[in-house]
Amino acid sequence: MSVLTIEGLSKSFGDNKVLDNISFDVPEGSIFGFIGANGAGKTTTMNMILGFLEIDSGEITACGEKVVCGKAIKGIGYMPDVPEFYNYMRPMEYLRLCGELSEMPVGKIKERGGELLELVGLSKVNRKIGGFSRGMKQRLCIAQALLGNPKLLICDEPTSALDPIGRKEILEILMTVKGQATVIFSTHILSDVERIADRAAILHNGKIALSGTLADLKGSHSDGYEVEFSEETSAKAFAGLLSAENASVIKKTVTVKNTDGSVLLAALAENKLVPVKFELLEPTLEDLYIEVAG
Repeated sequence: MSVLTIEGLSKSFGDNKVLDNISFDVPEGSIFGFIGANGAGKTTTMNMILGFLEIDSGEITACGEKVVCGKAIKGIGYMPDVPEFYNYMRPMEYLRLCGELSEMPVGKIKERGGELLELVGLSKVNRKIGGFSRGMKQRLCIAQALLGNPKLLICDEPTSALDPIGRKEILEILMTVKGQATVIFSTHILSDVERIADRAAILHNGKIALSGTLADLKGSHSDGYEVEFSEETSAKAFAGLLSAENASVIKKTVTVKNTDGSVLLAALAENKLVPVKFELLEPTLEDLYIEVAG
C-alpha cells in the first residue's frame, strides 16, 4: 500500500517549467530518497505534497487523501530544509507550543515530547534553542515533525550543511523513525540515500529519470559479472568460452559484460568449471545518477 502517490504532476513558474508530468509512489513503511541537484524541483514537489503550492496539473494522494492547496493533511509531519524556532524557548517548551497549536492534550504533549526528545538525543538538554548548533536544531525539528504521530514524515534536505558526525546522527534517527512512519527525504547527497533508503527517485530536467527500489535500480543497470576461480587455468578456460569483447581476465578472475547470468551459469555447468565466486557487479547510486544526468 502506498502512503504517497504522485500522478502526472507538473508545475511552472512563468516560462520556467520546473516539473514536467512526474509520477512516483512511496510504499508504506519505506524510506524514500528523492534525489536531484540543487534547483531541480525537489522542494517545489514537497511544497505541493504539503498543500503549500497550487498544482498546475496532475494529482497527489497522501495518507489516503487527495491533496488540495491550502488544506493540511493531519497524517503528515514536515521537516523544512532550514527550520526556524523561537530562540528564547527550550526544547520541551517549543514542543509544548507545537502541541498546543495542534490541540493535543497537555498530558499527551508531555509524554510524547519526552519520548521524542529521547529519540533525537535532546532529553538532557535544557538550554535555550538560540544556542543550539545546526545539527541540534535539525534533531529538534525531527521531534517536532513527529509530535502528532504522522504516517508520513517529509524531510527537505535534512543533512544539508551538516558535518559528517551531524549527518550520521540525522540518518540514524531517520532509520529509527522507519518503524513509526514512512519517510521521504530530498537530497543531493547520494551516499545518504545509499546508506538508509530502500527506494529512490532521481529528478532531472523536470522529469523522473529513474524510480524504484535501490536493488532493482542497480540490478537493471548492472556492470556485468565477476567470476573468480581457484586456479588461473580455469579462469582462462572460462574466458575462452566467451566473446573476447565481453570477457577480460586478470589472474584468477574473469569480468564479463553484456552477457546474461543464466548463460554464464550454463557455460560453467557444461564445462564442469566450479568458481569460488560468482558476483553481479552493481553500479553505485552515483554511477546511476551520472548516467542519467551527466
